[in-house]
Amino acid sequence: MVGYAAAPGMLHWTTVRAGLPRRPALGLATRVTIAFAVAAMAVSIGLVALTYSIARNYLQGQLDSSARRQAFLNARTLRDELRKESPDIQQTVASLPVEKDSYALVEVGGRWYVGGSAFPFGSPVLNGGAPAPESLPASLVGLLDAGGAGRQRFERLGVPFLAVGTWVPEGELRYYEVTSMGPIERTLSVVGTSLVIAASVTALAAAGVGWSASRRLLRPLTRVAAAAGELASGGLDTRLDVEQDPDLGRLTRSFNEMADAVQSRIERETRFASDVSHELRSPITALTAAIEVLDRGRDDLPDRGRQALDVVVNQVRRFDQMVLDLLEISRLDAGRADVHIESVLLGPFVSKVATRYGFEALPVVVDHRWFDRPVAADRRRLERVVANLLLNAQHHGGGPVRVAVEHVDAATVHLAVEDAGPGVEPNERSRIFERFARGTTARHRVGTGLGLALVAEQARLQGGRVWVEERPGGGARFVMELHA
Repeated sequence: MVGYAAAPGMLHWTTVRAGLPRRPALGLATRVTIAFAVAAMAVSIGLVALTYSIARNYLQGQLDSSARRQAFLNARTLRDELRKESPDIQQTVASLPVEKDSYALVEVGGRWYVGGSAFPFGSPVLNGGAPAPESLPASLVGLLDAGGAGRQRFERLGVPFLAVGTWVPEGELRYYEVTSMGPIERTLSVVGTSLVIAASVTALAAAGVGWSASRRLLRPLTRVAAAAGELASGGLDTRLDVEQDPDLGRLTRSFNEMADAVQSRIERETRFASDVSHELRSPITALTAAIEVLDRGRDDLPDRGRQALDVVVNQVRRFDQMVLDLLEISRLDAGRADVHIESVLLGPFVSKVATRYGFEALPVVVDHRWFDRPVAADRRRLERVVANLLLNAQHHGGGPVRVAVEHVDAATVHLAVEDAGPGVEPNERSRIFERFARGTTARHRVGTGLGLALVAEQARLQGGRVWVEERPGGGARFVMELHA
């Protein structure tokens, strides 16, 4: 029949980049989801930063405005007290309206007074009236010493403060009001945390929306991919329902038009091959009859005539076999193959086929678990498979050396035909079952190039499959998988 090997063709060189393995590309749905999440996160971060900045500026501005207003009011109260004949500065300072997070320090004529109860560093007066130096920023003290007014933020012991100071000419009064910014910072911390959580939830929600949207958008493409797979596997009648969406409708119409064109072309080619093969039967039959007449008179021919006759006989027989194979493949392509599944005992069946094709001495080894267990197969097609594999081994593998029926499980069995030939190269083991495929070991040998292709088709029709592997000790093992 035919040799096992890949058809000769052009070599394709591939450059492999050394280094780390290439990472697999992300799917479209994943990329859309990531894009949604990143976009939402970027917008959320911008909104968080803007909102936090506005809230911080607002709260700090409110604190500044309130502290300055309160400081000027308290300084005015102290000025009015100094204008009295008998001012009571200590009592007035103690009664000043100071918030719970603030305290007041007042210097009048070199003497210091404290108001409020929020002083954070212990006693505010030291050494008989000198203020605690760490309670006020030195730059603000210097500003008031120069007869000015101002405000300054500073930090002490990890606590932020706002100090507002003003100078009153009467009595050389210096008024300082220090307000803790801790409550504002805590408020801003809560606001910032809430905004971050909201941004994270928004990004996750956007990722979910992106995933859902991408899946919905890809669903028509998934249907197209599934239909294309069915079309590639032989389902030439596969078509898509036209979508209502204008863009998707164009896609489905284009796919259906392509499928119509593919089906029409394949059917034309199938009919052509079938018609040609059928028309060739008559002249081949006539040639065969003429060759048989000549062959009966070969003793009357000279040596060169007999050699020429042998060449013609071999080529006519090869041509006849090729036409038969083409007719069979044409029927398979046209879907006109009739499959009659019945129970077959592999051991006796394989022995009969081997004897019929001249391999009486070939050992057939059957696993004891399959002596009396039949498989579901079409006898005529299974005989064609076994015969093709035996003849293939004879022509291209040095002859078959063994046929084995091997147990796989309770429902699966392997039928293996082994030879002692050169084997099949790993890169050719899948291509040798293609039509007109010829490998390196069979390139210059006689064969139609269709035998193994028919083996694969016949195995598929019976619910099985066929492959080739290396035989232990050298050679090839052609294995067909069947089911009980």
